[in-house]
Amino acid sequence: MNAPTPFPGRPDPDDRITFDRTELGLILTLYGRMVAAGEWRDYGMSFLKEVAIFSVFRRTAEHPVYRIEKRPRLRARQGQYAVIGMDGQILKRGQDLRAVLRVLERKLIRAVGD
Repeated sequence: MNAPTPFPGRPDPDDRITFDRTELGLILTLYGRMVAAGEWRDYGMSFLKEVAIFSVFRRTAEHPVYRIEKRPRLRARQGQYAVIGMDGQILKRGQDLRAVLRVLERKLIRAVGD
């Protein structure tokens, strides 16, 4: 007999998609550089059944400026990683997280160069 779920209606934590240590390291390194440049101020993470999301905010309590998503089910098709803009437009998608994050690195170079 299975034990009852401690929080009915919530997904089982074992069923959620997460970022592994390496992926999170890449994302947080970029995040730290963008914070130092004054571009970003806050972040949030969501781990759901089909997607892990790292949301980036320019100010607290607003809509995310960017979302970095991991969707393993898309691994064989478009690639499991995506950077999505505030308007929902996919800025970059692919298999290699480092390559996908380069779309945001270019924005860092412009911010520092201005």
